[in-house]
Amino acid sequence: MIDTTQRPVLLTGAAGNLGRHLARALGEKGWTLRLSDLRPFPDPLPPRASFTQADLSDAATVLRLAESCGLILHFGGASTDDYSFEQILGANLRGLYHIYEAARRERARVVFASTNHTIGFHERSEKLDDDCAFRSDSYYGLSKTYGELMGRLYFDKHGVETVAVRIGSCFPEPVDARMLATWLSYADLTRLMERCAAAERVGCCVIWGASANARTFWGRDARAALGWAPQDSADPFAGQLG
Repeated sequence: MIDTTQRPVLLTGAAGNLGRHLARALGEKGWTLRLSDLRPFPDPLPPRASFTQADLSDAATVLRLAESCGLILHFGGASTDDYSFEQILGANLRGLYHIYEAARRERARVVFASTNHTIGFHERSEKLDDDCAFRSDSYYGLSKTYGELMGRLYFDKHGVETVAVRIGSCFPEPVDARMLATWLSYADLTRLMERCAAAERVGCCVIWGASANARTFWGRDARAALGWAPQDSADPFAGQLG
């Protein structure tokens, strides 16, 4: 269990849509937050939060940001499959290494914002469990596959715990038919982060980042061991989205 009021929590990618939501939601719960992003943080800072504009490719800065942290919520980096390999290389590969080196030094737990693009070339007719083969569908998806494997290496070699969350589609509401299967509500995301902090041990595990959607593409994962069960569902939107 990580005491999020006493030990700081580093949240990278804090200026992105999910980072901004988590900064606000977790700040309201009394978490001590260190926020970081390449871009300026656009919102008022929550109580008990600080912000540093930083490049994850800068090892010294990442190590300084993570000092004394018990938990790192790693949402930073290129976040869509529109990026070239060169654009992916910095934050998603080199920056990730710096995050794990910081976690090793501080003995911090990592929540890694992975993606369904790590397995995007599986057929939709297959229901996938968390141990399915990687089938990345882009350089972005490939970088997240690398991130999950980095987490496994640091757990096996150094005991750094990781929860890799393969996020489906995290928006305030589902906006198309595909999201009837992949949607993750902001509230379910917040509850998942709380469980990632509160669990006694998480090991190195994978969570399908989706709410309780009847049309889900995904099956078994580690949510029961974490004590997380999504409370929202895309199902009420089925009538308007098809």
